[in-house]
Formats: sequence, structure tokens, C-alpha cells
Amino acid sequence: MFSRTLPLKSLAIFCRSLSTLFETGVSARKSFQIAGEKASHPALRRATYKIREDIEAGSDISSSMEDCDVFPDLMVGMVSVAEQTGSLPEILKGLAEHYENMIRMRKNFYGAIAWPVFQFLMAIFVIAGLILLLGWIADQQGGQAIDVLGWGLTGTSGALIWLGSVFGTLFAIFLGYKFLKASFAGQKYLDDILMKIPVVGYCMQSFAIARFSWAYHLTQEAGMPVDESIKASMRATNNGAFMGQGPRIIYWIEQGETVTEALRESQLFPTDVIEMIHVGETSGTVPEMLHRLGPQFEDQARRSLETLAGALGWLVWVIVAGFIIFVIFSVMFWYIGIIQELL
Repeated sequence: MFSRTLPLKSLAIFCRSLSTLFETGVSARKSFQIAGEKASHPALRRATYKIREDIEAGSDISSSMEDCDVFPDLMVGMVSVAEQTGSLPEILKGLAEHYENMIRMRKNFYGAIAWPVFQFLMAIFVIAGLILLLGWIADQQGGQAIDVLGWGLTGTSGALIWLGSVFGTLFAIFLGYKFLKASFAGQKYLDDILMKIPVVGYCMQSFAIARFSWAYHLTQEAGMPVDESIKASMRATNNGAFMGQGPRIIYWIEQGETVTEALRESQLFPTDVIEMIHVGETSGTVPEMLHRLGPQFEDQARRSLETLAGALGWLVWVIVAGFIIFVIFSVMFWYIGIIQELL
């Protein structure tokens, strides 16, 4: 359920080190030895030790990396192409830039959602504190505590039940998410649903197109066949909806469709991107065009991320405001009930 793939930071540093070593003419075995000694992640050090042994035994690098079962599929596939085309330094440098860019995007995402998440957590603890406080006041005065939620939660036990229920639910959602992400079918099912949510879907689409553009340019520059390039590029998106359409796109290309038409049939790419790819395909410069437009797609992904963070912030405010209104009416109806009993 939990991935054993190495952290992005470790992968970026590792690829950058290997690229520099290969460019200076250091042998493959020695390059992996030096890069492995510099690695801080224990799994990466163990993997480099195995790769060195496999290289001495005559095995190729990509097969050994695949056997280690800690490197991403995209990295293994790109290294395999690089070995065939003799472009290991360039491919590893591109991979390093790719992982560094993913780290920046992830950092921006966490920074953008930090405040909405903090607000949400504060709202949860405020509710727990209110349940605890009202129960304590009722105990001191010998009266009946106000049940602000209408669930019979009052006092210390009520606050603990509330916190356990909320965080238990969040943990169950997290486990369900990891369970779905652990398999291709589950990831495709989950991402297909998320892609249909207006703001979330646009953000996911922007990130996927940015990654697709980078991978397609890199694989084509390395000399990979179009079908393999499409497969690797779709896998690089890390989006189940895109990866699920990969075989269909390859099938349409094999049936004689152009890359533009095959991507259009997938209904995953917006019209403007399709038209850009069409212009590039007409002139035979699709990889170069995607390489030039890559920064624009990344900027679009960052803007969509800011929009998503803003939407999450408003959603949290709506939830908090709704809770305040709910508490006001709960207290009001509680007092009305007491008055009616007295009358």
C-alpha cells in the first residue's frame, strides 16, 4: 500500500551526481560507487551497491535498477533508452531537472494549502474545546450541558469522542486513498473522479500536461519510438486518468492517426494545447515546441494550484461559518426548550 519509491530529493541529487560523473568520463561502476557514497538515503546506498555488482557481472544498468524495486518506472525506462542511444549524461540531467521541478511544485502546493489546513484543524479543536467548556460549566452549576452538535456529546468524553471521530474519519480516508493509489486500476478510478471536480480537475490536468510535455520532449530527443515515448510520457504524468488512456492513444497511432488526433481523441488535452501540438507536428517539431512551452505549462499549473488553494480556503471559511450558525441555533433552540418546559 505504501510506496517504496525513493524520495524526490534523493532522486534529484542522485541523478545530478551521476550526470556530472558520466559527463567527465568516469566509468559506470565508479560513478555509481561515488554517487552511492554521497547518498543520504539507506535504500539508495543499498541499491547502488547492488547496481555496481550487477555491472561487474555484465548486466545493464536499467535492468539492475528495475530489480532494486526502489526507482520510479519513468527513471528506469529513461535510463534504458539512454543506454541504447548513448545519452546517459543528458538523460540523467533531464531527470534531475524533472525531479527538482516536482519538488518545487510540491513545496508550492504545501505552502498554498498550509493556511486552509490550519484553519480546518483549528475549527476542529475549537468545537472540541466548546464541547469541553460547556460540559465543565454544566458540571459546576449542576445543570444540563448544552449539546451544541445534537449528537449527545458533552464534557470531556464528548470532546474526546468528537476528536476521535473526526481524525479517525480523516485517517480512514487517507488509508482509502493510499489503497486506491497502490494499484493502477484504483489510481485510474480515483483520478477519473477527481478530474471531474471543476477546480481540482483543472489543477490535476495542468500538472499532468506539464509533466507530459517534459517527458515527451526528453524521450523523443533520446530517440525513443513514438509509441514508447507516449507510454513513458503518460506514465510521467503520475495521473491515473492520463495513464489509462496511454494504450488507446498508442492504438490510434498504430492505426494511422496522427499524434495530434490521437491526443484529441483522449479528451484529456484542452483545445489550445492540441492546436499547439498540431502546429508542431505539421512542422515536425513537436518535441521542440513542447520543450519551449513546458515553462508555460508549469506556470499554468502553479496558477491553478493557487486557485485550488483559494478554493480550499473559501471552503474552510464556509464550513466554519456554517458551524457558527449551527451553534447559534442549537443554543437558541436549547433555551427555547427550557422556556417551554417551564411554561
